[in-house]
Amino acid sequence: MALNDILSQLGLGGSKDIVYLSVTPSVGLELIQLDINSRTVKTYTYRNLEYNESLREIGSIEDFKLAVTDMFSELKINMKNSNVVMNLPMVFLGSKELPILLADDAVTEALTSEVEQSYIFKRYEPVISWCDASNIQSGDSRKLFYSAIQKNVVDDLKNALTELGINLVGIEISLTSMLKALAFTGLANEQMKDNVSWNLMLITQNGYAICSMVGKNIVEYYEEPLAIKSFEGDEIYNAINASAQITLMSYPANYLYIVSTTDMVSAELLSKRMNVTGIINYYDNNDFKRDNPIPVSLEVLEDNAHKISLEAIGVAAGSSVNMPVKFNFLTTSSDLSVDNPNEPVHVVLGSHEFDISPNAARNISVLISLLLVLPVLAVYFVVPMIQKQKQAQLDEINSKLEQTNNEIKRIQEEQNRLNDFDANAEIKKVLGYNRDKLIGYTALGESVPKNVWITYFVAQADGKFDIKGGSENVEDVYTFYRNMKDYLINTKLRLHKLEMKTNSVDEAVTIDPNMPTDYEFEITNMSDAEVNALTKTDDQDDTKNGNNKKGAKTKSKSKK
Repeated sequence: MALNDILSQLGLGGSKDIVYLSVTPSVGLELIQLDINSRTVKTYTYRNLEYNESLREIGSIEDFKLAVTDMFSELKINMKNSNVVMNLPMVFLGSKELPILLADDAVTEALTSEVEQSYIFKRYEPVISWCDASNIQSGDSRKLFYSAIQKNVVDDLKNALTELGINLVGIEISLTSMLKALAFTGLANEQMKDNVSWNLMLITQNGYAICSMVGKNIVEYYEEPLAIKSFEGDEIYNAINASAQITLMSYPANYLYIVSTTDMVSAELLSKRMNVTGIINYYDNNDFKRDNPIPVSLEVLEDNAHKISLEAIGVAAGSSVNMPVKFNFLTTSSDLSVDNPNEPVHVVLGSHEFDISPNAARNISVLISLLLVLPVLAVYFVVPMIQKQKQAQLDEINSKLEQTNNEIKRIQEEQNRLNDFDANAEIKKVLGYNRDKLIGYTALGESVPKNVWITYFVAQADGKFDIKGGSENVEDVYTFYRNMKDYLINTKLRLHKLEMKTNSVDEAVTIDPNMPTDYEFEITNMSDAEVNALTKTDDQDDTKNGNNKKGAKTKSKSKK
């Protein structure tokens, strides 16, 4: 059982699962959880969900709620015990230089005025998130990157998840999620090294965007609308090449990384058509995808694994990837991102260094506390119980010892009266007799199989035994016989009698073979004469006591 399960049963759990959702137009709605340490997909599924590219919002909130409910049910995730971080398609991204001394409220107000010039936010109130562009400053000004999404979209998503009992704790945009995915999966390791200039080219259904980068820092961002659906066949590749070639001249770089998110354009084919300087890499984040960007667990269906998008991986990576530009639309802080509570924390203890997640640290601390408390509880509760039990055993032993001493004293007094009486010899005789009988009773108790019953048992002082009983089958009788011989090794037991139990000869002849039959047996180490004498004595005793068994059963000839 996992430690979290144990702590949960003790009422010490309390931490909620982090579940990551991504609204990905080319896929639908994705649900994903990663194993950060092994860099694998732990759980994943998706549902079709319509996204309105013109209005930049989910087609139906009700469809969204049904999809979320269905996915949580499929993966057996408790909605009432989950926090959700969402990735949404980017609606707006821009950059602006503002005075350093401008307060955060004034910055937000200035950026809001800029955003409201966009056609989307002329109709809907925006939610702004902004951050410094890798601390780039020029004199008394600083460069900021800012993004916006519709406030009504945020409110609708939050309310929908709240109705399902889910807590929405963060919203990220597709660009930053994709950059984190490229870093987390290692697809852009060479490009994201310090001081390496490169361009990320994103192909969407509405055109393409150029994100000029230096390492992990965004330097510039440019969008070019292009009616991709209006082209046929290879015309689209020629159109993109002709348009982007001029744009890329303004952003000289060592690398060009092409990512296509639309099924209408293959990033691989486009990379072969692009006439630019530098090294070209590509990744098809669409149906042209050949391999999964990272391994998946056996819990993920193979058909589902092929659908995993970079956006879903990026949002689930959380802050395990440190990107300078990050946004969160559920906070008012200018530089606050959604942290991954499972992100390992680096700990240094003396000469040892290791990583441990906050949840693991909490679990370990609770476990250590339990280990410290348990001895105290043992002192107050367990020790008195054990002491009471041991005292009762000691009292019983003292009582038996007192009885034995009294018996010895009595025997010695009788010996004093009769000089020819040997008390020690008599004690040894009694103890030996009791020991033989005890061994016999113990053997009997340990050896009786399930379908064997004992009707008669005699253990004599001279080590003689006589056992009678019955059984439903012969095999259990032989099993009992062998067990007794194994216990009473030196007694030379033998199977004196084994016969079918009947009331008459006619009954023995007409027994139905399909009906269960009882058998009688006798096991002894006495001679025939001793057995007969013992049986005769018992019959006389029964007669004196009024227990005449005459006619109770018909005996067959004994089998030895």
